[in-house]
Amino acid sequence: MKTVLTVAGSDSSGGAGIQADLKTFLANGVYGMSAITALTAQNTMGVRSVLEVTPQFLQQQLEAVFEDIPPDAVKVGMVPTAELIETFSACLKQWEAPNLVIDPVMVSTSGSSLIQRDAVEVLKRELFPIATVITPNIPEAERLTGKTIRTSEDMCEAAKQLGDQWGCGVLVKGGHLLWDANDVLYCHEKVRWFQGKRIANNNTHGTGCTLSSAIAANLAKGISLEEAVVNAKDYISGALSAMLNLGNGSGPLHHGFSVVGFHQNSD
Repeated sequence: MKTVLTVAGSDSSGGAGIQADLKTFLANGVYGMSAITALTAQNTMGVRSVLEVTPQFLQQQLEAVFEDIPPDAVKVGMVPTAELIETFSACLKQWEAPNLVIDPVMVSTSGSSLIQRDAVEVLKRELFPIATVITPNIPEAERLTGKTIRTSEDMCEAAKQLGDQWGCGVLVKGGHLLWDANDVLYCHEKVRWFQGKRIANNNTHGTGCTLSSAIAANLAKGISLEEAVVNAKDYISGALSAMLNLGNGSGPLHHGFSVVGFHQNSD
Protein backbone atom coordinates (compact mmCIF):
# COMPACT_ATOMS: atom_id res chain seq x y z
CA MET A 1 0.00 0.00 0.00
CA LYS A 2 1.26 3.47 -0.87
CA THR A 3 1.73 5.97 1.94
CA VAL A 4 0.81 9.65 2.28
CA LEU A 5 1.75 12.12 5.02
CA THR A 6 -0.48 15.05 5.88
CA VAL A 7 1.03 18.06 7.65
CA ALA A 8 -1.84 20.23 8.85
CA GLY A 9 -4.01 21.35 11.74
CA SER A 10 -6.47 19.21 13.67
CA ASP A 11 -10.19 19.94 13.31
CA SER A 12 -12.10 18.91 16.43
CA SER A 13 -15.34 18.59 14.42
CA GLY A 14 -13.72 16.11 12.04
CA GLY A 15 -14.74 17.86 8.83
CA ALA A 16 -11.46 19.44 7.74
CA GLY A 17 -7.74 19.35 8.49
CA ILE A 18 -5.97 16.21 9.64
CA GLN A 19 -9.20 14.32 10.21
CA ALA A 20 -10.54 14.97 6.71
CA ASP A 21 -7.16 14.12 5.19
CA LEU A 22 -6.85 10.75 6.92
CA LYS A 23 -10.41 9.79 5.99
CA THR A 24 -9.77 10.76 2.38
CA PHE A 25 -6.54 8.77 2.23
CA LEU A 26 -8.30 5.65 3.47
CA ALA A 27 -11.21 6.09 1.07
CA ASN A 28 -8.74 6.47 -1.80
CA GLY A 29 -6.75 3.36 -0.96
CA VAL A 30 -3.55 4.71 0.60
CA TYR A 31 -2.09 4.55 4.10
CA GLY A 32 -2.27 7.89 5.88
CA MET A 33 0.14 9.40 8.41
CA SER A 34 0.09 12.80 10.08
CA ALA A 35 2.18 15.55 11.61
CA ILE A 36 0.00 18.05 13.44
CA THR A 37 0.90 21.74 13.25
CA ALA A 38 -1.89 23.07 15.45
CA LEU A 39 -4.91 22.02 17.47
CA THR A 40 -8.11 23.88 16.70
CA ALA A 41 -11.34 24.07 18.65
CA GLN A 42 -13.87 24.40 15.86
CA ASN A 43 -17.06 23.11 14.38
CA THR A 44 -18.92 23.79 11.15
CA MET A 45 -19.89 27.26 12.35
CA GLY A 46 -16.46 28.64 13.16
CA VAL A 47 -13.01 28.40 14.73
CA ARG A 48 -13.00 29.13 18.47
CA SER A 49 -9.35 28.71 19.35
CA VAL A 50 -6.01 27.64 17.86
CA LEU A 51 -3.11 26.11 19.80
CA GLU A 52 0.08 25.85 17.74
CA VAL A 53 2.68 23.14 18.33
CA THR A 54 6.32 24.10 18.81
CA PRO A 55 8.76 23.81 15.90
CA GLN A 56 10.71 21.23 17.92
CA PHE A 57 7.63 19.01 18.33
CA LEU A 58 6.74 19.29 14.66
CA GLN A 59 10.27 18.25 13.76
CA GLN A 60 10.02 15.23 16.06
CA GLN A 61 6.77 14.15 14.44
CA LEU A 62 8.25 14.49 10.96
CA GLU A 63 11.44 12.62 11.82
CA ALA A 64 9.44 9.80 13.41
CA VAL A 65 7.50 9.36 10.17
CA PHE A 66 10.32 9.73 7.67
CA GLU A 67 12.72 7.46 9.58
CA ASP A 68 10.23 4.60 9.70
CA ILE A 69 7.66 4.91 6.88
CA PRO A 70 8.86 7.28 4.14
CA PRO A 71 5.77 8.74 2.42
CA ASP A 72 5.11 8.42 -1.30
CA ALA A 73 3.40 11.83 -1.22
CA VAL A 74 3.01 14.71 1.23
CA LYS A 75 -0.06 16.92 1.58
CA VAL A 76 0.38 20.28 3.32
CA GLY A 77 -2.51 22.17 4.84
CA MET A 78 -2.56 24.64 7.73
CA VAL A 79 0.96 25.62 8.83
CA PRO A 80 0.29 28.80 10.79
CA THR A 81 3.70 30.32 11.56
CA ALA A 82 6.92 31.11 9.73
CA GLU A 83 8.94 29.04 12.22
CA LEU A 84 6.83 25.94 11.61
CA ILE A 85 7.09 26.36 7.84
CA GLU A 86 10.88 26.70 8.03
CA THR A 87 11.12 23.58 10.20
CA PHE A 88 8.92 21.61 7.84
CA SER A 89 10.76 22.83 4.75
CA ALA A 90 14.14 21.78 6.13
CA CYS A 91 12.81 18.29 6.84
CA LEU A 92 11.28 17.93 3.38
CA LYS A 93 14.56 18.90 1.73
CA GLN A 94 16.58 16.62 3.98
CA TRP A 95 14.42 13.60 3.18
CA GLU A 96 13.77 14.57 -0.46
CA ALA A 97 10.05 13.99 -0.07
CA PRO A 98 8.24 13.32 -3.38
CA ASN A 99 4.84 14.50 -4.66
CA LEU A 100 4.33 17.58 -2.51
CA VAL A 101 0.75 18.92 -2.63
CA ILE A 102 0.26 22.29 -0.92
CA ASP A 103 -3.19 23.56 0.00
CA PRO A 104 -2.27 27.12 1.11
CA VAL A 105 -4.81 27.36 3.93
CA MET A 106 -5.09 30.99 5.00
CA VAL A 107 -8.68 31.68 6.08
CA SER A 108 -11.34 29.26 7.29
CA THR A 109 -14.71 28.99 5.61
CA SER A 110 -16.18 30.98 8.51
CA GLY A 111 -13.63 33.79 8.01
CA SER A 112 -11.06 33.07 10.75
CA SER A 113 -7.42 33.74 9.87
CA LEU A 114 -5.36 30.53 10.04
CA ILE A 115 -1.88 31.81 9.15
CA GLN A 116 0.26 34.67 10.41
CA ARG A 117 1.05 37.43 7.92
CA ASP A 118 4.80 36.87 7.85
CA ALA A 119 4.25 33.15 7.32
CA VAL A 120 2.74 33.70 3.86
CA GLU A 121 6.02 34.98 2.44
CA VAL A 122 7.95 32.10 4.01
CA LEU A 123 5.40 29.65 2.59
CA LYS A 124 5.96 31.02 -0.89
CA ARG A 125 9.75 31.18 -0.58
CA GLU A 126 10.37 27.83 1.10
CA LEU A 127 7.64 25.48 -0.09
CA PHE A 128 6.28 26.64 -3.44
CA PRO A 129 9.55 26.00 -5.34
CA ILE A 130 9.63 22.35 -4.22
CA ALA A 131 5.91 21.67 -4.67
CA THR A 132 4.42 19.37 -7.27
CA VAL A 133 1.22 21.40 -7.19
CA ILE A 134 -0.40 24.10 -5.06
CA THR A 135 -4.19 24.26 -4.81
CA PRO A 136 -5.40 27.75 -3.84
CA ASN A 137 -9.05 28.70 -3.93
CA ILE A 138 -9.93 32.10 -5.36
CA PRO A 139 -9.47 34.17 -2.15
CA GLU A 140 -6.12 32.44 -1.56
CA ALA A 141 -5.04 33.00 -5.16
CA GLU A 142 -5.98 36.67 -4.82
CA ARG A 143 -3.84 37.00 -1.71
CA LEU A 144 -0.91 35.19 -3.31
CA THR A 145 -0.99 37.22 -6.53
CA GLY A 146 -2.29 40.55 -5.25
CA LYS A 147 -4.90 40.57 -8.03
CA THR A 148 -8.69 40.46 -8.04
CA ILE A 149 -10.24 37.33 -9.56
CA ARG A 150 -13.74 37.64 -10.97
CA THR A 151 -13.71 35.64 -14.20
CA SER A 152 -12.38 32.42 -15.67
CA GLU A 153 -9.73 34.45 -17.48
CA ASP A 154 -8.63 35.92 -14.15
CA MET A 155 -8.30 32.42 -12.72
CA CYS A 156 -6.13 31.33 -15.61
CA GLU A 157 -3.88 34.40 -15.33
CA ALA A 158 -3.45 33.82 -11.59
CA ALA A 159 -2.48 30.19 -12.16
CA LYS A 160 0.05 31.21 -14.82
CA GLN A 161 1.51 33.95 -12.63
CA LEU A 162 2.07 31.62 -9.69
CA GLY A 163 3.26 28.71 -11.83
CA ASP A 164 5.79 30.79 -13.75
CA GLN A 165 7.02 32.51 -10.60
CA TRP A 166 7.57 29.38 -8.52
CA GLY A 167 8.03 26.63 -11.12
CA CYS A 168 5.28 24.38 -9.76
CA GLY A 169 1.89 23.19 -10.90
CA VAL A 170 -1.00 25.42 -9.83
CA LEU A 171 -4.63 24.36 -9.53
CA VAL A 172 -6.87 27.39 -8.95
CA LYS A 173 -10.22 26.20 -7.63
CA GLY A 174 -13.28 28.02 -8.92
CA GLY A 175 -15.82 27.08 -6.29
CA HIS A 176 -16.08 30.66 -5.03
CA LEU A 177 -17.42 31.85 -8.39
CA LEU A 178 -21.18 31.91 -8.53
CA TRP A 179 -21.87 30.26 -11.87
CA ASP A 180 -19.79 27.07 -11.88
CA ALA A 181 -17.26 24.93 -10.00
CA ASN A 182 -14.60 24.73 -12.70
CA ASP A 183 -10.92 24.52 -11.77
CA VAL A 184 -7.89 25.39 -13.88
CA LEU A 185 -4.51 23.64 -13.78
CA TYR A 186 -1.36 25.34 -15.07
CA CYS A 187 1.73 23.15 -15.28
CA HIS A 188 4.81 23.38 -17.50
CA GLU A 189 3.20 26.13 -19.62
CA LYS A 190 0.16 23.93 -20.26
CA VAL A 191 -3.38 24.93 -19.24
CA ARG A 192 -6.18 22.46 -18.61
CA TRP A 193 -9.67 23.19 -17.36
CA PHE A 194 -11.59 20.70 -15.24
CA GLN A 195 -15.32 21.12 -15.49
CA GLY A 196 -17.40 20.71 -12.36
CA LYS A 197 -21.10 21.07 -11.70
CA ARG A 198 -22.29 23.17 -8.78
CA ILE A 199 -24.10 20.92 -6.31
CA ALA A 200 -26.76 22.39 -4.02
CA ASN A 201 -25.27 21.14 -0.75
CA ASN A 202 -24.51 23.23 2.35
CA ASN A 203 -22.06 20.60 3.60
CA THR A 204 -18.91 22.12 2.13
CA HIS A 205 -16.71 22.42 5.22
CA GLY A 206 -13.41 20.72 4.40
CA THR A 207 -13.83 20.45 0.64
CA GLY A 208 -10.44 22.08 0.02
CA CYS A 209 -8.68 19.70 2.40
CA THR A 210 -10.44 16.75 0.85
CA LEU A 211 -9.59 17.68 -2.74
CA SER A 212 -5.89 18.24 -2.08
CA SER A 213 -5.70 15.02 -0.04
CA ALA A 214 -7.32 13.05 -2.86
CA ILE A 215 -4.81 14.52 -5.32
CA ALA A 216 -1.93 13.49 -3.05
CA ALA A 217 -3.35 9.98 -2.70
CA ASN A 218 -3.50 9.60 -6.48
CA LEU A 219 0.01 10.96 -6.98
CA ALA A 220 1.30 8.49 -4.39
CA LYS A 221 -0.13 5.68 -6.52
CA GLY A 222 1.89 6.86 -9.52
CA ILE A 223 -0.94 8.58 -11.38
CA SER A 224 -0.09 11.70 -13.42
CA LEU A 225 -0.98 15.11 -12.02
CA GLU A 226 -3.77 15.74 -14.55
CA GLU A 227 -5.40 12.37 -13.92
CA ALA A 228 -4.92 12.79 -10.18
CA VAL A 229 -6.96 16.01 -10.38
CA VAL A 230 -9.65 14.28 -12.47
CA ASN A 231 -9.94 11.46 -9.95
CA ALA A 232 -9.95 13.84 -7.00
CA LYS A 233 -12.71 15.99 -8.50
CA ASP A 234 -14.79 12.88 -9.25
CA TYR A 235 -14.33 11.77 -5.66
CA ILE A 236 -15.39 15.07 -4.10
CA SER A 237 -18.31 15.48 -6.51
CA GLY A 238 -19.54 12.08 -5.44
CA ALA A 239 -19.15 13.09 -1.82
CA LEU A 240 -21.23 16.22 -2.26
CA SER A 241 -23.83 14.44 -4.40
CA ALA A 242 -24.44 11.83 -1.69
CA MET A 243 -26.06 14.59 0.43
CA LEU A 244 -25.20 12.96 3.76
CA ASN A 245 -25.72 15.12 6.82
CA LEU A 246 -24.92 14.82 10.52
CA GLY A 247 -26.06 16.59 13.66
CA ASN A 248 -29.16 17.94 15.33
CA GLY A 249 -29.99 20.82 12.99
CA SER A 250 -28.24 23.53 15.05
CA GLY A 251 -26.12 24.65 12.11
CA PRO A 252 -24.88 23.77 8.61
CA LEU A 253 -23.34 20.53 9.85
CA HIS A 254 -20.79 18.89 7.60
CA HIS A 255 -19.81 15.27 7.18
CA GLY A 256 -16.11 15.58 6.28
CA PHE A 257 -16.65 13.04 3.48
CA SER A 258 -15.28 9.95 5.26
CA VAL A 259 -18.67 8.22 5.33
CA VAL A 260 -19.23 9.29 1.75
CA GLY A 261 -15.89 7.85 0.69
CA PHE A 262 -16.74 4.44 2.13
CA HIS A 263 -20.22 4.66 0.58
CA GLN A 264 -18.71 5.23 -2.84
CA ASN A 265 -16.25 2.41 -2.55
CA SER A 266 -18.92 -0.05 -1.46
CA ASP A 267 -20.93 0.41 -4.65
